[in-house]
Amino acid sequence: MRSILYLMTFLLIFLVTSPESYADTKSAAKPNIILVITDDQGYGDIAAHGNRVIKTPNLDRLYQKSLRLTNFHVDPTCAPTRSALMTGRYSTRTGVWHTIMGRSLMDTNEVTLAEIFKSNGYRTGLFGKWHLGDNYPLRPQDQGFETVVQHGGGGVGQTPDDWQNDYFDDTYLRSGKPEKFQGYCTDIWFDEAWKFIEEDKSKPFFAYISTNAPHGPYLVDKKYSDPYAAQNVTGNMAPFYGMITNIDENMGRLLQHLKESGLEENTILIFMTDNGTAAGVQRPKKNDLSKKQQRRLAKGKPVKIDNWPGYNAGMRGTKGSEYDGGHRVPCYIHWPAGKLTGGRDINQLTAHIDLLPTLAELCNLTVSSELKLDGTSLVPILNGKKEELRKRTLIVHSQRIETPEKWRKSSVMTDRWRLVNEKELYDIQADPGQIKNVAAEYPGVVKYLTAEYEKWWDSLTPQFNRYVAIGLGAQAENPAHLTCHDWHAPIEQVPWNHKLIAKNLIANGFWIIDVTQPGTYEITLRSRPESAHHPLKKGVARIQIGDQKQEQKVAEGDLSTTFTVELTKGQKKLQTWLDEGNGVSRGAFFVEIFRKE
Repeated sequence: MRSILYLMTFLLIFLVTSPESYADTKSAAKPNIILVITDDQGYGDIAAHGNRVIKTPNLDRLYQKSLRLTNFHVDPTCAPTRSALMTGRYSTRTGVWHTIMGRSLMDTNEVTLAEIFKSNGYRTGLFGKWHLGDNYPLRPQDQGFETVVQHGGGGVGQTPDDWQNDYFDDTYLRSGKPEKFQGYCTDIWFDEAWKFIEEDKSKPFFAYISTNAPHGPYLVDKKYSDPYAAQNVTGNMAPFYGMITNIDENMGRLLQHLKESGLEENTILIFMTDNGTAAGVQRPKKNDLSKKQQRRLAKGKPVKIDNWPGYNAGMRGTKGSEYDGGHRVPCYIHWPAGKLTGGRDINQLTAHIDLLPTLAELCNLTVSSELKLDGTSLVPILNGKKEELRKRTLIVHSQRIETPEKWRKSSVMTDRWRLVNEKELYDIQADPGQIKNVAAEYPGVVKYLTAEYEKWWDSLTPQFNRYVAIGLGAQAENPAHLTCHDWHAPIEQVPWNHKLIAKNLIANGFWIIDVTQPGTYEITLRSRPESAHHPLKKGVARIQIGDQKQEQKVAEGDLSTTFTVELTKGQKKLQTWLDEGNGVSRGAFFVEIFRKE
């Protein structure tokens, strides 16, 4: 009998300590991560937040069982938010303060969430929107993501995206190579993410599902938008709501998959959005309003409209705004195995820059001590320590110009205060609609918050005159395809989507390139992507790269024109001209650059 007990004890010890068992235990200790971020969905665009028209039953269910960061802030527009989320650092510090104009390209010296997870043994995948650079070495596959299924630019139908894309049955990029997909864009991102999750269960995973919906153009199957139109939801808001309902449907499928696969318990699921609502608030024309209504609208107060006016959770401002409606967004965190008690609100001031250090601590990741993070781990307050982060100041701004301007569309935030544009002070707890400016009543608060802004601004200024360059000649991307989306130029000179390209704007700008290898390069100029077979106008084509200049004639009917140049290694300025005569000249909207072997 005793020998049998010894044998059973030995077998038990072997099973517990065998290499295979140890590997499984070690893997199980690392939670999986799914981070879902939607595009242009505001805080008020979820039924659980008080919107009585929109239908989001699955998000409502996630809301009920999650930790809810109710005072969570991002940048007022999308690319800046994404760069801060990926790095744990203020977006301007990473080189990103616009969505186009070469200022949506993130500095490659930044260390991303994907790179950190990958270096800690995680599989990494991105599905949907990247919007931090479409060329080497800026692409997601260059920045830590092993599996990538994405559209180009900041949205489907933007200039770097496939010319034929319209949200349905589109061509997207799988790790840089075009592939035709069947179905609606949002469905594809979630489907591909689930395939990635299922393909290898020997390692933990980080899945970044970044939808382009509900960003415009507002395209969705009518089965999602018609029910809203029937409720007097007019204009773009009906398809906007429909796109969110489709997202909600996909969130429901994801939650069901996690439950059925047994992954739910040890998966940290985060849902958030990238800025305030784009179309969730009806903006009546001022000419249709009385002077009293116009004054109310200017102060962010509700104005009675016959149709459904939308819902902004009592906040002032929408996408792009420095007021809370532009940057306060939902953020839910759900992790049953982590014993994070769900179904409760966390009202302290938090932000996108906090998620990287928070996930690093929750997942016990090794992170370089040399990283200078702006964010703070939220683990103490997730565990219920209410006073841990009280004395902090956060700052957001919306620049959307070539070089940032001091105090432009800015908000300096504490738990209680908002200093907006240097001159306006709001007690956000007493006045969440930011209607009454109390700067004159609290000069000491204004002085303190101004000093906080000054320190922050001074820390950013070294980045303002730097350029993030597009790499040329690297084996990872040869040829490189440049588009006018990334021109450095005034905003009205940048055709950033296909509709503007089709208008054939008279516009020009320049790219900053980094020649990674010296050699002979062929530079091909087009006014449309090669697949469009669109002819150039007869005239003269010119290019300038650094000090080199060349020109050549363009004949009637030519689809493109190609220059051959010798390039030395290093960073340079590239500009093109297509001169049609009679003073008409524009830049080549699409340029292909090939290094000859």
